[in-house]
Amino acid sequence: MRTRTALAVAAAAMAALTAGCSSGGGAGGAGGAGGGDQAGPVSLKFLSLAWQKESIAANKQLVDEWNKANPTIKVEYVQGSWDNVNDQLVTSFEGGDPPDVIHDDSPALAGFASRGYLMDLTGKLPADLKSDIPQPAWDTVTFADGKGGQGVYGVPFLQESQVIIANKKLLDAAKVRIPTPDSPWTWDEYAEISKKLTKDGAFGVAWPLKSPVNKVLNLGLNFGGTFFTTDGTKATVKVGPEEREVLQRIHDQLYKDRSADPSALGMGTADPLPGFYAGKYAMLPAGVYLRQQVVEQAPADFEWITIPPLKGTTSEQGATSQTLSVAADSKYPDQATKFISFFLNSTNQAKLAKGDWLLPTSVKAASDPSMTTTENGWDVATASAKDLVVAPYLRVNGFDEWKSKVATPTLQQYFADKITLDQAAKTLVEEGNKVLERYNK
Repeated sequence: MRTRTALAVAAAAMAALTAGCSSGGGAGGAGGAGGGDQAGPVSLKFLSLAWQKESIAANKQLVDEWNKANPTIKVEYVQGSWDNVNDQLVTSFEGGDPPDVIHDDSPALAGFASRGYLMDLTGKLPADLKSDIPQPAWDTVTFADGKGGQGVYGVPFLQESQVIIANKKLLDAAKVRIPTPDSPWTWDEYAEISKKLTKDGAFGVAWPLKSPVNKVLNLGLNFGGTFFTTDGTKATVKVGPEEREVLQRIHDQLYKDRSADPSALGMGTADPLPGFYAGKYAMLPAGVYLRQQVVEQAPADFEWITIPPLKGTTSEQGATSQTLSVAADSKYPDQATKFISFFLNSTNQAKLAKGDWLLPTSVKAASDPSMTTTENGWDVATASAKDLVVAPYLRVNGFDEWKSKVATPTLQQYFADKITLDQAAKTLVEEGNKVLERYNK
């Protein structure tokens, strides 16, 4: 979902994962949810990838609350890192000793599910949890089970939308319309405003596109661009008129309107922030989580606002989810599911979303006052969740290789104005399909 700063815990997490992740004597006592007649508490390991200070605190607090209320189902918090979690998990899965409860994101689940590493949660979750999360979020965790069917391999609980962080003083000085979730800017309006804000050596916008693929593909849905056509397990790359819209519009800002700074192209998401605070850029398209860094780093007198997602022919954006799953090899799957149901109830989702500066999937959590306050743009951020749909690339076997070997270098060349849109489209399709063919069955 985003680039995470590495936590200095990789060795400790690896040791915890391989030291034996499911232990304990059984589900004896009133707190057990099945698991045999042996005496003693059940012990579960929960691998968490929370990395921000507030998020780690929220995670640990909820684990403590669970343990106090459920003395017969003890949950041990294990700190992991987004930087290397999937390699660690493969090692623990292959060794038959994975964590019982696993925090990850939906793109990783498809491969794990197809290899039988994760438990299918279909029919195993409480009705109130299932109904509180909209179907588009469940779609991000529903994958082929390797047996001709589909299963639900995680509970989606956090998502990210793309918004615009803007310098309020510059917008007010230019007398531009401030959009609302019910009346967003169109891409055309955004282009005109970006030009209006470009003056006196400053640019209307900075597009940090060091890693351009997910951003482009998620925004492509604004115009119905899916970039892939799928038929069962087979996928082919598609770059038609719908997919070209966002590509062309960003390129136009860079080289036709000259309202976007080309020097920002090689930057990561947060890298333009110093220039943003200094007035070099009026607007930054970014994930909703970037608001936290603005709150923590911006000068005291800096005024900023969160602009709702742009609208093309639609306001839809592609989304993935952070998830909690149960290992197929867990000795205590019922207890693990019970813990997840507690951990991700609506009250707790609001706490987790606040700590991570992301969007809860729970409808009830989204209505929590902490999620709807105008402070720090939470009202605008939370409202943007309504237009999130499953990212089409989640259904594409071989997407990661296509992304790294074909799409990333091709889009970087296109946005650097080294190749034309026609050349970029040709490469994405022809070279991309060669990659995907190896995965198509």
